[in-house]
Amino acid sequence: MSKSGCAPYGSSRFFLPAVSPLGQLPESSEELLVVAGESPQKYFGDFCLLYIMGGELFTGGSWTRHSHPTINLIEVVNMAEGIRHNCGFCVAHTLHDAYSFIRSLQHRGREAAGIAAVGDGRIDVIKWAGGVDRFDVTDLHKIFPSPSYHTYMAHVRYATRGRKDQILADAHPHVVGGQVEARGNHILISNCELAAVHNGQVDRLFYENISPDQVQSSCDTEALLYIYRQRGEYDFLRQIPGAFSMAIADVRKRDVISLRDRSGIKPAVLGWKDGKYGVASEDIAFRKNGGEYIEDLEPGTIYYLTPEGDYTKQKLLDPMPAYCFFEWNYITDVDSRINGVSVRRIREALGEALAEEFHPDDVDLVTYLPRCPEVAARAYAKKAGLQFDTVFYKMRGERSFLGTTAAERRKSIGENLHLLPGKSDELEGKTVILLDDSIVRGNNSKRARQLLYEGCKVKKAYLVSYTPPIGIVGQDGIPRGCTFGVDMPPDPPPGDEFIARGRTQDEISRAMEMPVVYISLRSMFKAFERAGIPEANLCTYCIGGKYPFADYATGLPVGASAQLDLLQVEGS
Repeated sequence: MSKSGCAPYGSSRFFLPAVSPLGQLPESSEELLVVAGESPQKYFGDFCLLYIMGGELFTGGSWTRHSHPTINLIEVVNMAEGIRHNCGFCVAHTLHDAYSFIRSLQHRGREAAGIAAVGDGRIDVIKWAGGVDRFDVTDLHKIFPSPSYHTYMAHVRYATRGRKDQILADAHPHVVGGQVEARGNHILISNCELAAVHNGQVDRLFYENISPDQVQSSCDTEALLYIYRQRGEYDFLRQIPGAFSMAIADVRKRDVISLRDRSGIKPAVLGWKDGKYGVASEDIAFRKNGGEYIEDLEPGTIYYLTPEGDYTKQKLLDPMPAYCFFEWNYITDVDSRINGVSVRRIREALGEALAEEFHPDDVDLVTYLPRCPEVAARAYAKKAGLQFDTVFYKMRGERSFLGTTAAERRKSIGENLHLLPGKSDELEGKTVILLDDSIVRGNNSKRARQLLYEGCKVKKAYLVSYTPPIGIVGQDGIPRGCTFGVDMPPDPPPGDEFIARGRTQDEISRAMEMPVVYISLRSMFKAFERAGIPEANLCTYCIGGKYPFADYATGLPVGASAQLDLLQVEGS
């Protein structure tokens, strides 16, 4: 039985007995039996527990009455099929380095952090809620005295669904075995058999033989550990197409292994510091902390990191690149490089391509929504021969996109985005291009529109995105989104809907109350090709492209090939 608070690995609907009139949920803490299935006939199928506390349904689903000949049911449409997240991880040989590396990767997740300390015949873990700095490295050294350990795996994460008290349980590292000590805002787990840190998301379809009874959390990572324990790293890499970049510690082995799926959707690099090799989601983790970038982990390859700081690697599969374009457009630090290509250079190329495609004659200046689009906005202004100006500031460096709920994101934006002093008078009566990296839900843009039109009395503001519309319905009729590790599920919950879903560009402009312009697919691909990345090497599923694992049919688990069409339709 999975005490996950969400569907068992990709089930699209729940059914449960109607315990009270619609909308009247129990006020006391209570567990209700939830059955996963597409029809009441599956009432006695696989099941998990749904937790209702304080009258709140924590799955984020919506209630509707469902009739049945013999029993009254409430249908819960699951809007949280698995924990969709964006993460950062590292492997290092000192606790100080592991801590510093994930602190440099904090932009990839801020809701939870964790470290696994690996010694000879021993793996111990700590996980805590909040940012990396919520735990002081001095105290971590007391918990994990250095003579006992030789390697450390660390992780930062943001959870996009589920109950707040589930954040710690779902935080990484995930483990098999071990003794758990809950300490309020952190958890200690000692003497683990296995531990893993993971960036990406793997659909239940690819590990359907793992029983929900085996796992204690709602994350795919724990299930992946059981796959590894059953099959070993070779079959794991061959049979799970993605999406993952990850590291695994096994008490039976001295080496920590790191793997990147053959598509390479999620980034990971090999680095060097103080004479020892490690791994991180981005090269910035090494370069900001006195280390060096060595190479990107080759897709389809296993890296073995020895306790002494050396490494070996074994290539098992030929790469079939499907790199996540959104890593360059938004997620990754601007000073990082992915697959050998500078994030800064890509964003400059996107700004230039956008200026070539869209350059109205009535514009007075170009600005941007802080902070990610700044490089592209400067490149746009230079290419178009327009004035560039910084108009907004943020009090905190956190990214509103990473907020757990729609309400949290709106609160973050409202409290965080402001006009610089004096800009109200400078911009009055002017026409502005407001550049953004993407328009997923439109929350940031609506706040910026309010500040420009009401605060500055601008004549006109064009909202211009250097990412094409996200979350559209593709030409094949399949609703798009991301199920590979970014918080953009194809079936978003109420309040999190894609602004572009089901709307024309004119309709989006009316919804945003200002002219909205997106870069074309052709121009975006041109920008990537200028930097050396062909269109064929990109995963563009969220903007209408093909499902990245469609070519893997012959390598999928038994029965998976026949379910590919269903997988695409459900987006699970």
